[in-house]
Amino acid sequence: MSERVSTHGQWSSRFAFVLAATGSAVGLGNIWKFPYITGENGGGAFVLVYLVCIALVGIPIMMAEILIGRRGRASPINTMRMLARDENRHGIWQVVGWSGVVAGFIIISYYSVIAGWGLAYVFRSAAGVFNGVDAAAAKSIFDGLVLDPEKLLAWHTIFMVMTTIVVSRGVRSGLEQAVRVLMPALFVILLLLVGYAMNTGRFMEGVAFLFKPDFGALSAGGVLTAMGHAFFTLSLGMGAIMVYGSYLPKDASIARTSITIAVIDTLVALLAGLAIFPVVFANGLEAANGPSLIFNTLPLAFGHMPWGAFFGTLFFILLVFAAWTSAISLIEPAVAWLVENQGINRVKASTLVGVVAWLLGIVTIMSFSRWRFEFNFAGEKKTTGLFDVFDILTANFMLPLGGLAMALFAGWFMSRQSVVEELGMGDRVGFRLWYYVVRYVTPVAVVVVFLQLIGVIDIKDWK
Repeated sequence: MSERVSTHGQWSSRFAFVLAATGSAVGLGNIWKFPYITGENGGGAFVLVYLVCIALVGIPIMMAEILIGRRGRASPINTMRMLARDENRHGIWQVVGWSGVVAGFIIISYYSVIAGWGLAYVFRSAAGVFNGVDAAAAKSIFDGLVLDPEKLLAWHTIFMVMTTIVVSRGVRSGLEQAVRVLMPALFVILLLLVGYAMNTGRFMEGVAFLFKPDFGALSAGGVLTAMGHAFFTLSLGMGAIMVYGSYLPKDASIARTSITIAVIDTLVALLAGLAIFPVVFANGLEAANGPSLIFNTLPLAFGHMPWGAFFGTLFFILLVFAAWTSAISLIEPAVAWLVENQGINRVKASTLVGVVAWLLGIVTIMSFSRWRFEFNFAGEKKTTGLFDVFDILTANFMLPLGGLAMALFAGWFMSRQSVVEELGMGDRVGFRLWYYVVRYVTPVAVVVVFLQLIGVIDIKDWK
């Protein structure tokens, strides 16, 4: 087969791709979700299991998604259509591409609203709003934002414009230039926050909590949580890594690149834990406070610290940067498809996707106030209506099924010769190990996580 060329250009180097894909993977989940689920599931034991899951689930699927993307050199929809044709498979496989594009589109609609909270908190922290606040005041500040549709719409609009501008500028001038600035800045800010945490007097307690295993505190449900987070934290199943892979130079090693991305993504999560837990412990707060850890608990801590306003502002800038690098990858698959199939330029395509996602985001905004309703999912009551519906639809259904489909396509429906050729590892031990894992181990693991997430099996209380 002759080498395909992406009509959108390609990354200038493997390093640029690593930055971009890491930016896609590093998001809100690394900064707040990883620390609080670690707190809920046994600390160091959970971290150890999580690392194993990254190796057995995350990296194999990422390699599969990148190789599919680079093989097709197009948007996820067109890539799956072309590769199915090349491998003499049914055209139904393009549904996998559609699912990824639609999932990313739905996610960016509410992701932008949540990122807007972070933007709002940058300015609130810088203005000293949190200085000396108590728990009730911190909650009142948060509720005053979330329950005010006009404020949320303003911040949502600003963040969506930021994202659309970057994507409209193309692969090298937009995506690559953004991540070359944002990712190093993210690491610098994170290291500054870790340095600050080292001076709280409780840093070693945070280190012990993260890295000292206590397997007695880890349930089977915690193992599944680790497996599920390993899958979702790498932005798998939504077409983002696939379309980024389509811009990857032919001579770049997919295996080395995937491992590098997974390591950096995990490092960010661990550094976030090292920055957050000492601050939490130093202020006598709970490590397992869930989503409120960032917007209710940490402002309370920053409000009573020396230089708290400065470091609080840094923290929320970090949060916005992490969200921004993920957001640009979420709309890129839809933009790429519009450019390829509808004959419009990148600026118009980006604007169209951004405007429609912005409009859909209004549904999320109203879900926190006037359109709120309750429903049950897998025995758990949800109270924010359509926002939770979007979250459940994507995280619990579309992403795991999309990731599973990519593993099956690469492992079972592409010819072994095609896979060997695209991975560039040769048919040696390393390739055979990955091939076995992606064909057998990874699909079983994803199916188990999927069944647990949708409530078909419930082993949260197993020991």
